[in-house]
Amino acid sequence: MTVAMDKTALLFADLQNDFIHPDGAYGRAGQSAPEIAVLPGRLKPLADLVRDKGGWIVSTQFTLVPGRGGEPIIAPHLKKIRPFLAKGDFAPGSWGNQLVDELGPADFCVEKVAYSAFYMSRLEWVLRKAGIERLLVAGIVTNGGVATTFRDAHVREFDAILIEDGCAAFSVETHITAVEALRPVGRIATVAEMMAELG
Repeated sequence: MTVAMDKTALLFADLQNDFIHPDGAYGRAGQSAPEIAVLPGRLKPLADLVRDKGGWIVSTQFTLVPGRGGEPIIAPHLKKIRPFLAKGDFAPGSWGNQLVDELGPADFCVEKVAYSAFYMSRLEWVLRKAGIERLLVAGIVTNGGVATTFRDAHVREFDAILIEDGCAAFSVETHITAVEALRPVGRIATVAEMMAELG
C-alpha cells in the first residue's frame, strides 16, 4: 500500500530525557542499557528525512501525573519495579518529560499514562485530525510501550510499521523476543530500509 508522506508519521515512544539522558530519572538511578542510549543517534537521520519529505514527528511521553502535594501517581506494579521514581520525575511540562533534544522538535507531543500511547490520551484524535494513516513506530521499551502502542495502532487500522533497530529494551534477548511476537501483527523494517523506501 502506498501512503503519501503527508499522511505518514514517525512516532517516538518514550524517547524522553527522564529515560534517556544521563541526568534524567533513570540515568541518575543507573537504569540504562547501551541499546537504549544509542537510539537517538540512530533515529535522527530517519527523523530528518521524514521532516524533509513532509511527514510528521509525533512524540508520546510517559507521564507521572502529580497528585496531592506534588507526589506522582504511580501504578503499584511500576512502583515495585522502579522504586527510585520520585517527585518531579516525568512530570507534565518538565525537562525530564520532554523528547530528547537530538530528535526534536516534534509536531505533536502526547502525554501517556500507561503502556499504550492510545490509552486515555488524545493520540488517536491528533492523528486523525492531521490525516495521518501510516505510523513508523520506534522507541522504548520494545516489550512495553512500543509493543502495546504498535498493537493498538493495528487495532485502530493505522498502517503501522515497527522500526526494529529503532527500538530497544533493557536486554537484547527481551527486545528480540518482543519483535518476534509482533511479526504477525504488522510489518517490521529497519531504519535503513525505511530510509531507502522513503528517500
